[in-house]
Amino acid sequence: MLLFLDFDGVLHPENVRLIKGRPTLIDEGVLFMWEHHLEALLAPHHHVRIVLSTTWARRLGFQRAKKYLSPALQARVIGATWHSGMDQDRYYNVCIYGDSYRPKWETWWDLASRYQQIARYVERARVQEWVAIDDDDEGWPDEMRDRLVHTNEQQGLGDPETRERLETLLGRSAK
Repeated sequence: MLLFLDFDGVLHPENVRLIKGRPTLIDEGVLFMWEHHLEALLAPHHHVRIVLSTTWARRLGFQRAKKYLSPALQARVIGATWHSGMDQDRYYNVCIYGDSYRPKWETWWDLASRYQQIARYVERARVQEWVAIDDDDEGWPDEMRDRLVHTNEQQGLGDPETRERLETLLGRSAK
């Protein structure tokens, strides 16, 4: 089974910014403050592997993003929905902000919803068993919502009900 893992709004509150090239939480708490909950939930499920579905992989690169996780979680990571080869398929897009135009290089991944990014990975890898945990539920079709653990962006895995939902979905895969 694959677990598509977002960081912001899941492992810590959502409000993270890159400051001088380093992710910084602009909120109460610390980065990865709820990571131990994920480790505990995954402990009995040795078959679960992680795919990073976080913008951290795009902004920092896969290896650097992965290194922010604990060693136990790093050992489960097998990939990301973003990979550097996707940067080759970029195109020039002009964004309109008020009365001004701001040119920007973008890729399909930059404009896709989180669900679309995950669905593309699932299709290409021919994955059957998977779940996602994310605070972004935009674009998720109704028939796929049973695979999403939608978190509150300020509570993430700090919320007991969210942990219970993830535990239920992980338990289904073990049967």
